[in-house]
Amino acid sequence: QVQLVESGGGLVQAGGSLRLSCTASGSTFSSHTMGWFRQAPGKERECVAAISKVSGRTYVVDSVKGRFTISRDNAKNTVYLQMNSLKPEDTAVYYCATGQTLYPSSWPGSYNYWGQGTQVTVSS
Repeated sequence: QVQLVESGGGLVQAGGSLRLSCTASGSTFSSHTMGWFRQAPGKERECVAAISKVSGRTYVVDSVKGRFTISRDNAKNTVYLQMNSLKPEDTAVYYCATGQTLYPSSWPGSYNYWGQGTQVTVSS
């Protein structure tokens, strides 16, 4: 079992920044990839960014490229999502997830453990 605890969400004005953190605990030895997903009301869950803990390779969805950065600290079993130049359309619940693929997968089915989610609200 892996437990994921997210933090860093909140309310911010458009153009502002937030940094999300997600720390994994438990049986993390096979958690090779970590990702950030988001889900807005009435929309499907989408992968915002993912990172391989082994290679450091990343995936970032086109809609946030140049604004969001994913990074990790393997020693702390923590992944971060730095979000800059936030837009109202970034408003969603953001979820951290971990999976066993060696590459940074954007497919939710690749992930077997999920955090509880943290709300990000961007006001215009």
